[in-house]
Amino acid sequence: MNNATNILPADSQLSEHFLLTEFTRSATALRYRIDNTPSAEVVDNLRQLCLHVLEPLRRRFGVIRITSGYRSEPLNRLVGGARHSQHLRGEAADIHLSSESQARKMADYLRQHVDFDQCIVERRLRNGCIWLHVSYVAQPGRRANRREVLRLDC
Repeated sequence: MNNATNILPADSQLSEHFLLTEFTRSATALRYRIDNTPSAEVVDNLRQLCLHVLEPLRRRFGVIRITSGYRSEPLNRLVGGARHSQHLRGEAADIHLSSESQARKMADYLRQHVDFDQCIVERRLRNGCIWLHVSYVAQPGRRANRREVLRLDC
Protein backbone atom coordinates (compact mmCIF):
# COMPACT_ATOMS: atom_id res chain seq x y z
CA MET A 1 0.00 0.00 0.00
CA ASN A 2 3.00 2.30 0.44
CA ASN A 3 4.45 4.43 -2.31
CA ALA A 4 7.72 6.13 -1.43
CA THR A 5 7.05 9.03 -3.81
CA ASN A 6 3.89 9.92 -1.86
CA ILE A 7 5.23 9.90 1.69
CA LEU A 8 4.40 13.06 3.61
CA PRO A 9 6.21 14.23 6.73
CA ALA A 10 4.61 12.81 9.89
CA ASP A 11 3.82 16.32 11.12
CA SER A 12 1.80 17.17 7.98
CA GLN A 13 -1.45 18.94 8.75
CA LEU A 14 -4.53 16.97 7.66
CA SER A 15 -6.97 19.62 8.87
CA GLU A 16 -7.03 22.56 11.25
CA HIS A 17 -6.60 20.47 14.42
CA PHE A 18 -5.19 17.12 13.26
CA LEU A 19 -1.73 15.98 12.18
CA LEU A 20 -0.89 12.88 10.14
CA THR A 21 1.24 11.52 12.99
CA GLU A 22 -1.85 11.22 15.21
CA PHE A 23 -3.18 8.60 12.79
CA THR A 24 0.02 6.66 12.09
CA ARG A 25 1.85 6.42 15.41
CA SER A 26 1.72 3.02 17.04
CA ALA A 27 3.68 1.56 19.92
CA THR A 28 3.00 -1.90 18.46
CA ALA A 29 4.39 -0.89 15.05
CA LEU A 30 7.52 0.49 16.72
CA ARG A 31 7.96 -2.56 18.93
CA TYR A 32 7.68 -4.97 16.00
CA ARG A 33 9.38 -2.68 13.44
CA ILE A 34 6.30 -2.52 11.21
CA ASP A 35 6.16 0.17 8.54
CA ASN A 36 2.92 2.07 9.11
CA THR A 37 3.40 4.66 6.38
CA PRO A 38 0.17 5.40 4.49
CA SER A 39 -0.16 5.82 0.73
CA ALA A 40 -1.34 9.10 -0.79
CA GLU A 41 -4.84 7.60 -1.19
CA VAL A 42 -4.95 6.67 2.51
CA VAL A 43 -3.78 10.19 3.47
CA ASP A 44 -6.60 11.64 1.35
CA ASN A 45 -9.10 9.38 3.15
CA LEU A 46 -7.71 10.45 6.53
CA ARG A 47 -8.03 14.10 5.50
CA GLN A 48 -11.69 13.56 4.56
CA LEU A 49 -12.34 11.77 7.88
CA CYS A 50 -10.84 14.76 9.69
CA LEU A 51 -12.78 17.36 7.73
CA HIS A 52 -16.18 15.66 7.78
CA VAL A 53 -16.25 13.86 11.15
CA LEU A 54 -13.41 14.73 13.51
CA GLU A 55 -13.34 18.52 13.05
CA PRO A 56 -17.08 18.81 13.79
CA LEU A 57 -16.54 16.71 16.93
CA ARG A 58 -13.52 18.84 17.90
CA ARG A 59 -15.47 22.08 17.48
CA ARG A 60 -18.32 20.74 19.64
CA PHE A 61 -16.43 18.78 22.34
CA GLY A 62 -12.88 20.17 22.42
CA VAL A 63 -9.61 18.28 22.15
CA ILE A 64 -9.88 14.73 20.80
CA ARG A 65 -7.28 12.04 21.50
CA ILE A 66 -6.86 9.58 18.62
CA THR A 67 -5.71 6.16 19.86
CA SER A 68 -5.81 4.35 16.52
CA GLY A 69 -6.05 5.66 12.98
CA TYR A 70 -4.40 4.17 9.92
CA ARG A 71 -3.13 0.60 10.22
CA SER A 72 -0.98 -1.14 7.64
CA GLU A 73 -2.01 -4.74 6.95
CA PRO A 74 0.75 -6.27 9.14
CA LEU A 75 -0.11 -3.92 12.01
CA ASN A 76 -3.84 -4.58 11.68
CA ARG A 77 -3.23 -8.35 11.85
CA LEU A 78 -0.97 -8.00 14.87
CA VAL A 79 -3.46 -5.91 16.88
CA GLY A 80 -6.35 -8.23 16.00
CA GLY A 81 -8.16 -5.78 13.72
CA ALA A 82 -11.01 -6.89 11.48
CA ARG A 83 -9.86 -8.37 8.18
CA HIS A 84 -11.58 -5.63 6.16
CA SER A 85 -11.17 -2.87 8.75
CA GLN A 86 -11.71 0.68 7.59
CA HIS A 87 -8.49 1.51 9.47
CA LEU A 88 -6.64 -0.19 6.56
CA ARG A 89 -7.99 2.44 4.14
CA GLY A 90 -7.63 5.45 6.44
CA GLU A 91 -11.39 5.73 6.79
CA ALA A 92 -11.56 5.18 10.58
CA ALA A 93 -10.22 6.48 13.86
CA ASP A 94 -10.67 5.44 17.48
CA ILE A 95 -11.10 8.22 20.04
CA HIS A 96 -10.24 7.70 23.72
CA LEU A 97 -13.02 8.89 26.02
CA SER A 98 -13.24 9.46 29.75
CA SER A 99 -16.82 8.27 30.23
CA GLU A 100 -19.71 6.41 28.67
CA SER A 101 -21.77 9.58 29.03
CA GLN A 102 -19.29 11.45 26.83
CA ALA A 103 -19.44 8.63 24.27
CA ARG A 104 -23.23 8.81 24.14
CA LYS A 105 -23.15 12.60 23.71
CA MET A 106 -20.69 12.33 20.83
CA ALA A 107 -22.68 9.54 19.17
CA ASP A 108 -25.88 11.60 19.48
CA TYR A 109 -24.15 14.66 18.04
CA LEU A 110 -22.88 12.67 15.06
CA ARG A 111 -26.31 11.17 14.45
CA GLN A 112 -27.95 14.61 14.45
CA HIS A 113 -25.36 16.80 12.71
CA VAL A 114 -22.72 14.88 10.76
CA ASP A 115 -22.50 12.56 7.76
CA PHE A 116 -20.54 9.47 8.87
CA ASP A 117 -20.32 5.78 8.11
CA GLN A 118 -20.05 4.13 11.51
CA CYS A 119 -19.98 5.27 15.10
CA ILE A 120 -19.29 2.45 17.53
CA VAL A 121 -19.20 3.03 21.28
CA GLU A 122 -16.79 0.39 22.57
CA ARG A 123 -16.16 -0.55 26.19
CA ARG A 124 -13.53 -3.01 27.31
CA LEU A 125 -15.09 -4.94 30.18
CA ARG A 126 -11.89 -5.97 31.95
CA ASN A 127 -10.56 -2.44 32.46
CA GLY A 128 -13.52 -0.15 31.72
CA CYS A 129 -11.69 1.65 28.89
CA ILE A 130 -14.14 3.46 26.59
CA TRP A 131 -13.53 4.63 23.06
CA LEU A 132 -15.49 5.75 20.05
CA HIS A 133 -14.78 4.24 16.64
CA VAL A 134 -15.79 6.67 13.90
CA SER A 135 -15.54 6.21 10.15
CA TYR A 136 -16.27 8.04 6.94
CA VAL A 137 -16.32 6.79 3.34
CA ALA A 138 -15.05 9.51 1.02
CA GLN A 139 -14.24 7.65 -2.18
CA PRO A 140 -16.86 8.27 -4.87
CA GLY A 141 -18.50 5.10 -6.09
CA ARG A 142 -17.41 2.96 -3.13
CA ARG A 143 -20.71 3.22 -1.26
CA ALA A 144 -22.76 5.72 0.70
CA ASN A 145 -22.09 6.36 4.38
CA ARG A 146 -24.37 4.11 6.46
CA ARG A 147 -24.85 6.44 9.47
CA GLU A 148 -24.75 3.33 11.65
CA VAL A 149 -24.47 3.67 15.46
CA LEU A 150 -23.54 0.58 17.48
CA ARG A 151 -22.40 -0.33 20.98
CA LEU A 152 -19.93 -3.13 21.72
CA ASP A 153 -18.75 -4.57 25.02
CA CYS A 154 -15.61 -6.63 24.65
